[in-house]
Amino acid sequence: MNIWLIIHIIEIILWIVMAGSVAYVVFFAIISLFYEKEDRVAIHAAALSNRMSRFLILYPAYNEDRVVINAVERFLMQDYPPSLYTVAVISDHMQPETNNYLHSLPITLLTPTFEKSSKAKAMQYAINEVKGDFDNVVIMDADNVVRSEFLSQLNILCSVYDAIQCHRCAKNANNDVAVLDGASEEINNTIFRKAHNRLGLSSALIGSGMCFKYELFKENVFKLSTAGEDREMEALLLSQGIFIKYAPDIHVFDEKVSNQDNFQRQRMRWMTAQVQSLLSQLPKIPSAILHGNINFVDKTIQQALIPRSILIVLLGGISVFMTIVFPVWALKWWVLFALLAIALFIALPAQLRLGSFKKVLAIPGLVIRMLKNILHIDHKNTDFIHTEHNT
Repeated sequence: MNIWLIIHIIEIILWIVMAGSVAYVVFFAIISLFYEKEDRVAIHAAALSNRMSRFLILYPAYNEDRVVINAVERFLMQDYPPSLYTVAVISDHMQPETNNYLHSLPITLLTPTFEKSSKAKAMQYAINEVKGDFDNVVIMDADNVVRSEFLSQLNILCSVYDAIQCHRCAKNANNDVAVLDGASEEINNTIFRKAHNRLGLSSALIGSGMCFKYELFKENVFKLSTAGEDREMEALLLSQGIFIKYAPDIHVFDEKVSNQDNFQRQRMRWMTAQVQSLLSQLPKIPSAILHGNINFVDKTIQQALIPRSILIVLLGGISVFMTIVFPVWALKWWVLFALLAIALFIALPAQLRLGSFKKVLAIPGLVIRMLKNILHIDHKNTDFIHTEHNT
């Protein structure tokens, strides 16, 4: 067989693989432009009912001395009745000074000792230790900050939905890495949350700013075993037919990573969790298709997508390479690159577009680090990979 024919076949296969990921992003970016259909009658009725749920707020905190005190103090400023919510901090490997200060606050402080720490273990420990007649449980990260109306807003949606993902957004934009991390989060919010709900599909979970019916969470949290506990929880809920609602107007402010080392550690954790989720969900696909569980099938497809930042750099690089070496083959690569760029532009909120696109020069260096991560992915690893904070 002619060597050029073999090269061309490989190039076509590579293009098709990348085109699948691009098509997914383009499709949901377009869907995000449409009006959302939701049960406004039920939500309005819930708002008028004045029913007030009792919340358990969990702050798993592993070595989070720099940020957890501020987050908890801000949360305690809720305009919701203090008797109707309990804040529990699961302090893992934090300094005695931090624990002493937290102990002085009107919260429940738990100090477990884990041989191997993980967010899943912290949540499981809290469910066993914190007693109370709770209606809902909210999962926060130790750096998450919310407004005073957070629980009041959430209380309304909790009367209608069993699982809710709030709008997690950046609380800092102090350098190029933080800006791009925040922009990436907002693109995820558009494609995997807002657009999915607008099509009648479940929102993706994101690890914090999540709210669940207490009994539902208690039933599933002890089934979590990997570092990608949010992906595990999402797959469990979707396999049970639970719809996940995205709440774009309920904000949870999250600290974005501010240097390349932290970015690499964070993406390493995410990529490991993505591979683990894909391998665990693939065997369940035939059953999901047989039972018409479109949400579970869609979630599995998400795990197979090429990460966007890797995708855009590879497409740009290949397009330039093809233009120089094989110009006849280059057009389809440029078309794919252009479609992805347009889709990401659509998915990014208007107020972030200018600032984010000024930072694109930082992307190649970050992607090189992400590509290095691929060589170190261990699909059997369940260790907790901690992302350090700078503030």
